[in-house]
Amino acid sequence: MTGRPAVRIANCSGFYGDRMAAAREMLAGPIDVLTGDYLAELTMLILWKARLKDPQLGYARTFLRQMEDVLGTCLERGVKIVANAGGLNPAGLAAKLDELAGRLGLEARIAYITGDDLVDRLPDMQERGIELANLDTGVPLAKAGLPVVTANAYLGGWGIAAALDVGADIVVCPRVTDASLAVGPAAWWHGWRRDDWDELAGAVLAGHVIECGPQATGGNYSFLDEITDRRYPGFPIAEIAADGSSVITKHDGTGGLVSVGTVTAQLLYEIAEPAYLNPDVITHFDTVRVRQAGPDRVTLTGTKGSPPPGTVKVALNMLGGYRNTMTMVITGLDIEEKADHARQLLFDRLDGPDAFEEADVRLLRFDRPDAPTNTEATAHLRITVKSQDERAVGRAFSDATLELALGGYAGFHLTTPPTGASAFGIYWPALVPSAEVTHTVHLPDGTAQDIPHTAGQDHKTAPPAADQAAGEAFGPDRVAVPLGRLCGARSGDKGGNANVGFWTRDERAYAWLRDELTVQRFKELLTEAADLEVRRYELPNVQALNFVVIGLIAPGVAATTRPDAQAKGLGEYLRSRVVAVPAELLNPRASDS
Repeated sequence: MTGRPAVRIANCSGFYGDRMAAAREMLAGPIDVLTGDYLAELTMLILWKARLKDPQLGYARTFLRQMEDVLGTCLERGVKIVANAGGLNPAGLAAKLDELAGRLGLEARIAYITGDDLVDRLPDMQERGIELANLDTGVPLAKAGLPVVTANAYLGGWGIAAALDVGADIVVCPRVTDASLAVGPAAWWHGWRRDDWDELAGAVLAGHVIECGPQATGGNYSFLDEITDRRYPGFPIAEIAADGSSVITKHDGTGGLVSVGTVTAQLLYEIAEPAYLNPDVITHFDTVRVRQAGPDRVTLTGTKGSPPPGTVKVALNMLGGYRNTMTMVITGLDIEEKADHARQLLFDRLDGPDAFEEADVRLLRFDRPDAPTNTEATAHLRITVKSQDERAVGRAFSDATLELALGGYAGFHLTTPPTGASAFGIYWPALVPSAEVTHTVHLPDGTAQDIPHTAGQDHKTAPPAADQAAGEAFGPDRVAVPLGRLCGARSGDKGGNANVGFWTRDERAYAWLRDELTVQRFKELLTEAADLEVRRYELPNVQALNFVVIGLIAPGVAATTRPDAQAKGLGEYLRSRVVAVPAELLNPRASDS
């Protein structure tokens, strides 16, 4: 620790497979801690498959390649490294890092954390009455009927802080919460106590904003015209002060943009109710103030925190079976008739759709009349089948599709050759009492220290906001324009659910959006959600609404048959829907629909 008032925490990875050069690029400017997030929910299943082939694996191998580039520089400058690249095998990754340091002629003090892996303890917990009910459906795990292959609790940041306290240069984490990668270093730097709720909440918020890398610096941003530097965005930095407030920024001379909009977009990413639960603190996202403090500098202030719940979230992955998808291209006239003909011919060859556990058929219409190019006259007939029998959905299915080539509809062709089946997983989120999880940090001197959980309290999920008009007066003139002319959006996956957050750039637009975008209106715009539960939350401090669509991508990313499996395009789709907007809210360019 130093006497500087803020710790500079940089991110160099938002997922397993992110920009390899980011770690090196983040050392082009001053930072104190280099962090990386590698563990999306689906990643745990990917790492399990890797470890099944080689028991020495189970961690993010790309992290080792990044460390080969930067380890010497980090040690020389005193930059700490904290990453959740340990995945299912943090001890294995720590050993590999030790080997790497030796090969490079370096001495690195390496700590690693364990305690998140509960997969072998599930039967015992169930016998003792811990049902591990699915957070989305309420169904107990015992009724799932599928083999569980991974079960990892989301740990907090105090193990990271303990490792840094004794001088660790690198802290290898397993399944900690994404925000813990910032909470742990900030708590260590500032010497926070367990009950410094507001300070911890501010660090959670900052960690949430930077965890997905360049999504906070102009990546995946709705208002492309605001980004004048179109180079690949620089990765984000959170300068976290002793009171928990922070500045989100990036290195000078890098691409992208840090603005109130880019930060708000990421703040809304993959959240549900404004009370954001972490094992160290509950962060109340509706209390934060977001302000521009200068070019590429945005402040986050006023965030309030409260004691955490007495439970921790556990992410389970089960083997769901096998799946296969084939896509037929249909061109020109009579698209629907051709699709019906192809569907009938195919399933006649395969003993009908009931021969599979699931047969999902979607006609994706990209065509338009009198198209100026061949491509613009095409649609896709996308058929996905699932079964516990790998052979049934393997080449037996894809070869049958190919056999329509000369006996099907006019113009038949496929987007891919016949393929074999692939295994898929089912994601299952659950809660367990915190006392069931032993959070352990293995220190550089070879000793281990158990990290106590912060005492929790009962937390009742806040009810969604009621649809109540704010009473803002607007003139009678309305203009039909896409919703996105008035607001930005960001969307993503939350297990089998999807979230989409909308924000506006001024208070009057927010007043209109708050009145206009009720749950019913949302369902009218997103017809897929007509029969689903939709929860609506208001975040007036950032002029935003957040919607959670229950079951839209059920049963999760690895198993859903929805083409946009992670709901990444959902927000931009909804921005394209045409609505009647008060004319006074539109600037000249907004009238271009």
